[in-house]
Amino acid sequence: MNRTTRLITFSLLVCMLSACAISTGTPVTGTTPAPTNTSAPTTPISTQAPALVHVRLPLGYIPNVQFAPLYVAVEKGYFAQEGIDIEFDYSMETDAVALVGANEIQFAVVSGDQVLLARAQGLPVVYVLAWYQDYPVSVVSKSGQGILKPEDLKGKKIGLPGLYGTSYIGLRALLSTAGLKESDVTLDSIGYNQVEVLVSDQDQVVVVYTTNEPIQLRAMGYPVDEIRVKDYDHLVSNGLITNQNTISQDPDLVRRMDQAIIKGIADTIADPDAAYQTCLKYVEGLKQADQAIQKQVLLTSIELWNADQIGYSDPVAWENTQKVLLDIAFLTTPLDISQTFSNDFLPTK
Repeated sequence: MNRTTRLITFSLLVCMLSACAISTGTPVTGTTPAPTNTSAPTTPISTQAPALVHVRLPLGYIPNVQFAPLYVAVEKGYFAQEGIDIEFDYSMETDAVALVGANEIQFAVVSGDQVLLARAQGLPVVYVLAWYQDYPVSVVSKSGQGILKPEDLKGKKIGLPGLYGTSYIGLRALLSTAGLKESDVTLDSIGYNQVEVLVSDQDQVVVVYTTNEPIQLRAMGYPVDEIRVKDYDHLVSNGLITNQNTISQDPDLVRRMDQAIIKGIADTIADPDAAYQTCLKYVEGLKQADQAIQKQVLLTSIELWNADQIGYSDPVAWENTQKVLLDIAFLTTPLDISQTFSNDFLPTK
């Protein structure tokens, strides 16, 4: 599917879905004591926990160790403590954005660029927690070819899933930092076959997820040179979104979702081994997979989550992401960035 078809498909989907204490008070000073009420309370104090709110959370990918913070949050009771009955949904990302925008569901985990594209379509989605602090895209080549920085990509044939999505946006950002245009390289749409394409020398360079293919290639014995987008540009990546209706009607639910996920992220960063053990319960086949590779996937992911304030959205990253989308004509006019994200629901430091 080319870029134009993908955008048209996304727009059609959007249009279809859019149709549719007790008070302790302050001690009184003075000479006359306040009267004391000795009568029994007329309203019994409830000791029952509030009813759980069911939240379906699309994640946009299959069960994976990269979702460890969510699994940890469930196992440690963080969602339950916040009154949330969480259900993980592994739907496609663009479907989730449209569903949240149409208020069919209240939350989803998606990338920041998808939020900007949705806002441009009139969908009132808002990004309320930055899970990934750095963009998880790299370009890799077999070592020894001198492809070590974005400028070295000029004239190269580059394999990538297609002219859409996170990989394409990350590559275009890298090219832009080097003053290169798309016409300075040859792009080859190869689907998600980057490892096979690079190993067979079909393409000299491939665009990959930082947390996936480079780890696989090295484990297979192929030395590779890696150029990470995060080392050259600061872009918005995956995080939690909601919609304006939820923010208006139930802002406390947004805060509680943030709180539970942030606790899960913090615990995963603090103890990756324990988090990995938790993943064994949620990721089918993980026990039979290559443990060294899967643990490295988790550790590399953690590198992208770390921050002084977990969950914080950097306005500069939003401006940078919008610039890339304008450069590649995914956006035609600039948006009001201040409406696309909020840090107001994060716990106070």
